[in-house]
Amino acid sequence: MTISAMNIPVTGMLSQGPNGPLLVLSRRLDGHDTFLKGSLEVGEAQIPVRILTLDDVTVLRLTNHANFPALGTSWQGTLHLPHGLRPRTVPPDLRQTAERENRSLDVLDEAELRYALTFLSESTTAAVRQARVEAIVSAMPTTAGRTQ
Repeated sequence: MTISAMNIPVTGMLSQGPNGPLLVLSRRLDGHDTFLKGSLEVGEAQIPVRILTLDDVTVLRLTNHANFPALGTSWQGTLHLPHGLRPRTVPPDLRQTAERENRSLDVLDEAELRYALTFLSESTTAAVRQARVEAIVSAMPTTAGRTQ
């Protein structure tokens, strides 16, 4: 896959979240991965962020608490997304579990596969990774002609 960057002008409001400040965008970003890492350029500052897209709002969580205006302050900047840097190959543990359970990874479209691989790649321990592999595989239909 070709590495490319996407730059999106954004505006929003600074809000307090349970774990620190959140940048709530004034409009939802459609078609972008939840939990995607990027950077927000505000003035001269480059701030690492993580995108959290909810039902009707997109929130940027600061991955490194930087100096930002006071709560409730409006801001504008450019969100830089490193599209194409995320691996798209299915790891062996996921492929083997799917085969063992007679499930087909082919039923996942590109966005679903990208989401599943991101979900899996953000596992923090081996136990969490195994649970996520099992969750992904159990959500797929059985392979045609085979029974479970």
